[in-house]
Order: sequence, then structure tokens, then C-alpha cells
Amino acid sequence: MSIEDRIASDQPDSFAFSKENEAEIKRIIAKYPKGRQASAVMPLLDLAQRQHENWIPMKAIELIATKLDMAEIRVLEVATFYTMFNLKPVGKFFLQACTTTPCWLRGSDEMMRAIKDRYQISSGQTSACGRFSLLEVECLGACVNAPILQVNDDFYEDLDYQSTGALFDSLEADAPLAVGSVLGRSGSEPTTGATTLAAGKPGKAATGATKKRSQANA
Repeated sequence: MSIEDRIASDQPDSFAFSKENEAEIKRIIAKYPKGRQASAVMPLLDLAQRQHENWIPMKAIELIATKLDMAEIRVLEVATFYTMFNLKPVGKFFLQACTTTPCWLRGSDEMMRAIKDRYQISSGQTSACGRFSLLEVECLGACVNAPILQVNDDFYEDLDYQSTGALFDSLEADAPLAVGSVLGRSGSEPTTGATTLAAGKPGKAATGATKKRSQANA
């Protein structure tokens, strides 16, 4: 996808941070040594995106560059490098679909087929209803529960064709499913259940240890 495809052609004439975000910006910048305020570029981009209906206009890029004493192109480089930043409008539900090796091996093709069948969209497109936007991304860092679909800030894991459809049913009804594994796995435990020592009978190990100490003292 080219840089022209990433940036919205229709741009607002101005952008200003809200009073609350201005206060938050001061707090964020204060965390960094003098002359190192450019380190705050990602938090400020995130604030701009959350304030501006989940996308960042070029006027916000310019404003952030001024606040951090950076060249505008440097801010734009960061904004275009990370897929979590949107430079054009997206739907209410921004879908980031991982299709790299672990997710692919675990069935991400079926997850993607469910999206395609449902909304007739591919990566970089928005559904006809305007509520769902899709972006195919690199690893989301939750490979053990693959395949993964990130919806806005939330992860939905262990998806297949049917469960992806059920997820969309819930989103369309504005009653999202619980985040995490759709199989109900706790954390990253195996599908067969926990296999750690903590999953054993409580007190068993402690009782054995107490008996050994008693015998030793005797």
C-alpha cells in the first residue's frame, strides 16, 4: 500500500487538542529529559487518533511536530510505520487481522473468509455500511491463541469461520462478546486445560513437604 493510499484525500482545515488532552500532553512530555521530547510522539499520535474519530488528520501531524519540535516528515514516518495509526477515516469497528505464519497455520484463512463473505471487503477497505474497516497486519503478539482478530483495542482469539461470524453478530448488535479466547481458555493455557503445578490439588505439595520436615526432625 502506497503512502498516497494511507492518507485521506479529504482533510479538515484545522485540528486542536481538547483541553483535557492538552493537560495530558504536558504530563506525557514531562516524563522525558529536556531535548528528548520527540520520544512522546507515539502517545501524542494516539491521543490525536482517539480524539478525532479513530484517525489522524494531517493538521494533527503538523501540530504534533510543532509541540515536539520535530520535522513534520519525522512524525509522519512514525504514523505510517505503525499499523495501529490510521491516516484516513475508518469504521466504528477497526479490524486488524493477523495472517502471519502462526495465525495462518491455525486457520486465519477461515477467519478472513468469514470477513470477506460477510462484508465483501479486503485489506484497506471499509464495509458498505461504513461500520467495519479491515487491515491485514503483521504479528499481533498473541501467537499461542491464534488466529487473532483485533477489534479496536480488543483481542479476539482462537477464531474460526463460525466464531468469527458470531463475533460480528455481537458487534452489529452493539453487544460485543467477551474479549479473549472464544473457546473460553484462561490466558494461554492448552485447550485441554491447565497443566501447571498451580492446577493441582491445593495443599498436597505443602502437606508432603511438612511430613518430610517432621521425619527429618525426628
